[in-house]
Amino acid sequence: MKIIETQNIARIYKMGNNIVNALQDVSMSINRGEYVAFMGPSGSGKSTLMNIIGCLDTPTSGSYWLNNQLVSDMTENELAEVRNKEIGFVFQTFNLLPRATALDNVALPLIYAGYNKYDRDEKAMMALESVSLADRHHHKPNELSGGQRQRVAIARALVNDPSIILADEPTGNLDSKTSYDIMGLFQELHDKGNTIIMVTHEDDIAHYAHRIIRLRDGLVEGDQINDNVNRSEPVAAQ
Repeated sequence: MKIIETQNIARIYKMGNNIVNALQDVSMSINRGEYVAFMGPSGSGKSTLMNIIGCLDTPTSGSYWLNNQLVSDMTENELAEVRNKEIGFVFQTFNLLPRATALDNVALPLIYAGYNKYDRDEKAMMALESVSLADRHHHKPNELSGGQRQRVAIARALVNDPSIILADEPTGNLDSKTSYDIMGLFQELHDKGNTIIMVTHEDDIAHYAHRIIRLRDGLVEGDQINDNVNRSEPVAAQ
């Protein structure tokens, strides 16, 4: 069942007198439960495509459906609602509130979704349990390691039960050992049925995905099933 479909997506930016064709005529579909990596060199369009799929940007032309909703024609307010309900974001820089506890960071999307404090804390604690960090729920980001901070960010992405998880260079700020730990966690999430889309420039990280879409100069250069999926046993949380 298709969860994402783009038809002839293009994104053009005007930079002074210059016109940048960040995306050109991108058509693709992703099924529910897939684990997909976007790869490509700097300027290939992979981050622009991720931003459009994440409803952080809109295409200049073409159509984009998310969960059978035509989101490419939505207003800013409608896009914000879709982002909160349908998409869980994991960023390279974690994007955690420095003065808030892990529990409060994870619960943040639930405030916008209208949950009361009791239900927010309960759902946030369950999300932290799913990433093996319930015992650190009262810690602030500066009291956690890089791997633990990324686990908090993943728990926050999961807390609203989103349709898709978007991970933008999720291991970019982590050492190798912690990176493999985090990729083991994504592997577990995919095994549980989550749809995961990841942007990465690292081949070894991309090969955790079951499908790799390569972009170059705003076009899809390749789209292939990954027959050599990296499988690693998750190690203890760092």
